[in-house]
Amino acid sequence: MKTTIKSPKVIGIILTYKHASFLEDLYHSLPEGVFDSIIVSNDESGDNIGVIAEKLGIPYFSHPRLGYGGNIKYGLQKALEMGGEYMVEIHGDGQYGTLGIIPGIQKMKKGYDFILGSRFTDLNLPLKDKMPFLKYLANIGLSFLDRLILRLPLSEFHTGFRIYSRRLLTKADLKHTSNDHLFSFQIIALAAYHNLKVGEIPVRGDYAHEHSSISIRESVKYTFQTFDVLAQYLWTRLGFETKLFKRSKHSI
Repeated sequence: MKTTIKSPKVIGIILTYKHASFLEDLYHSLPEGVFDSIIVSNDESGDNIGVIAEKLGIPYFSHPRLGYGGNIKYGLQKALEMGGEYMVEIHGDGQYGTLGIIPGIQKMKKGYDFILGSRFTDLNLPLKDKMPFLKYLANIGLSFLDRLILRLPLSEFHTGFRIYSRRLLTKADLKHTSNDHLFSFQIIALAAYHNLKVGEIPVRGDYAHEHSSISIRESVKYTFQTFDVLAQYLWTRLGFETKLFKRSKHSI
């Protein structure tokens, strides 16, 4: 009797917050034949994006305002409940495009637990794509420090393109992670702490069109928060348990 090997279920999570004007074009730009399901996880903003999602036939989940971290955790939980094995984070403003999705999934299928999209595999490309110079320098400097401490082979740690595995989400305890942008760094540190296989693929960012982004004030706050995460990581490696880095079988 022939055994059929079932392919891992891939779910795309479109994160939205005031992204009603972007959703239709973004949805039609997604590659065909990759996703088993695509859902919208909406950080409620009162822009009636649910009407557009319904017209497009996309399952739509909304919740009161939580912030980026709360929104992606909400979407990941829904994807897990739907049987997802690989969950692709798709920003509702389309800043990272869709070209990294297929190579990212292909790499996940080689045994990776977490894939990030890096804009810095070629140091010239971010500047060609009109990334602000201060952002460019800050990203290089922070990523150097992150790489040194977390010992992960990544050229960029502060990117919004991610593919999560079920193994990552069941291994790492996300209960004490942030609901704001800090979550994006905490999950990388947690992957490093649990010795999970983390890799990257090249992506490009679009800075020529309208996109949502955090303010300078929020960026400075985020930077200092990442230093705290690194300090907790080092402290835990010395044998002192912290709230964020706990070994647990419980997920989100």
